[in-house]
Amino acid sequence: MTDAYQVFVAALPDVCPADRRRMVFTGDADGRCEVFTWDAVTRRVRQVTDGTGGTVHRAIDTDGYVWWFDEDAAGEGRWWFRHFDGGPRLPGLPGAPAGLPRGLGVSADGTVATAAARGERTEVAVGRRGRAPDTVLRMPRSYRLGGISADGELIALAAAADEEAAVSVVARDGRTVATLPGPGRAGAGLWCQGFSTVAGRRELLLVRELGDRYALATWTRGSGLRTHHWCAFDTEITARWYPDSREVLVRQDRHGRSLLHRVDLGSRRRTLVPTPAGTLLDAAPRALGAVDYLWTVTSRSPVLCATDGVALPPAAPAVVVPGRHTDRWTDTPWGRVHTLLSLPEPAGTAPPPAVFLVHGGPADHDRDAYDGTVHSLVASGYAVVRVNYRGSTGYGPRWRRASPAGVGHTQVEDLAAVRADLVSRGLVAGDATGLWGVSWGAYLVLLALGRRPGLWQAGVAVKPVADWAAAHRATTPALRALDIRMFGGTPDDVPERYARSSPLTYAARVTDPLLVVGATRDTKCPPGQIRTYLDALTAAGVAHEAMWLDTGHDGYDGAAHVAVLRRSLSFLRARLPDPARRAPGRPPRPAGGPRPR
Repeated sequence: MTDAYQVFVAALPDVCPADRRRMVFTGDADGRCEVFTWDAVTRRVRQVTDGTGGTVHRAIDTDGYVWWFDEDAAGEGRWWFRHFDGGPRLPGLPGAPAGLPRGLGVSADGTVATAAARGERTEVAVGRRGRAPDTVLRMPRSYRLGGISADGELIALAAAADEEAAVSVVARDGRTVATLPGPGRAGAGLWCQGFSTVAGRRELLLVRELGDRYALATWTRGSGLRTHHWCAFDTEITARWYPDSREVLVRQDRHGRSLLHRVDLGSRRRTLVPTPAGTLLDAAPRALGAVDYLWTVTSRSPVLCATDGVALPPAAPAVVVPGRHTDRWTDTPWGRVHTLLSLPEPAGTAPPPAVFLVHGGPADHDRDAYDGTVHSLVASGYAVVRVNYRGSTGYGPRWRRASPAGVGHTQVEDLAAVRADLVSRGLVAGDATGLWGVSWGAYLVLLALGRRPGLWQAGVAVKPVADWAAAHRATTPALRALDIRMFGGTPDDVPERYARSSPLTYAARVTDPLLVVGATRDTKCPPGQIRTYLDALTAAGVAHEAMWLDTGHDGYDGAAHVAVLRRSLSFLRARLPDPARRAPGRPPRPAGGPRPR
């Protein structure tokens, strides 16, 4: 255990509702993510957890007890707690089912609810801290705990946003009180944002998709689901209640950056909360209108800020990323594609080699935010291209849902269009462009190399989906449900759709150097389907490299991240050299011989 830490994970501290001077946060401890406390009065940091693989899920309750999820190498475990000031490590709800973490909620009256995924079902335990649970609800599908009412009587469970029962409200004894948005109303998204903290008020906050906009919505047992049409936004939002009021803090993701809005549901007043231009990785409302937020831009590491001057945990020294960081918009027949472009410091007249850093998701987006991989690439002389292709969030519902060419193929079209635009403008080298992605982003790397062979000169795919049908059968229930919604059925129902979007189908067409990184304990992008893809490359005589990690999909140990970063940079340096270091007109070659076919 240590009294110091180095850097923050990208999340705000959780604050004790009864004493704002007490906070709990995650930070770096000797290369692992662990849980720490911060006392704003004494300005003392104390490490709470010391897990072998790191710890990331944490909370603090009204009584000042720190909670965390202790998981094994497969991601399964249980919730534990100890007091802010120290003391023994105790089980949160002794005897509660173990499983994958799906949320924790603690009400103002001390009722605790935890959710764990176990196979195809979700089990919700309800009780008092340190005691065996009073109730265990067994739900026959995948849910996330969306909140618990202030009196501990109602629990919100969130499923996929576009399902008919996107949100279920249940009583603590297991009775279903409401399903939202309701029978026959599936399709448009509904996202659960949590219960009001006002004593005696069981009001649930939601975000609802309305055509090409998103609006706030609320639910109460007496009034049902109510959409606040007057408070709508053109791009994706999340929302949180201000403590003990009917005001809401809305964080809007818009074109790779963030905006904050303060909304009064009672008076229908909406005002912009002033923040610096850039990305707010997280934002939390506090009493009397104060707001804490975590701010960053591509060129600078995250900074914790508080609008009321309360002392927050000290950050590590600021990290400044070299280079020039700009926006580009590429005009295409299907709309304008937004790109965040980072260029290295000028070293000559030739355009620099470029790495397209492909974001995951698919419902996510690249932000004007610090990224250690971007920093390493730019410092190594590469341009970094981050494309918010169709399917990305931050550009409204229509862009998020657009996939006319099919799963994966639409996104590859956008990546190719942006590449052509940047090359034609002389911003990046046309004979030295590579792809690098993780998870869904790694899937797009494999698909792009197979569908557009020769367009790229190298690829790095970390924990990819490589064979959709095999991945579907071996992955988690939640991801199987997502596959069914994306493809319109299972691999048995629509095998041709899975095959058409699967990188395995095009493995023999790959001609560019490729590094594939897999994880032996990965349940989201299972190792078996990656091995099948690697075998197909070998059978076709495609030159490639493989690296294996003894981790799951989501790792909290920095050593694994550093190992992948070093291996990937070494791989790219041999294949995408700086134009200033090679003879005019001569394209780069893979190290050790001619280009693979």
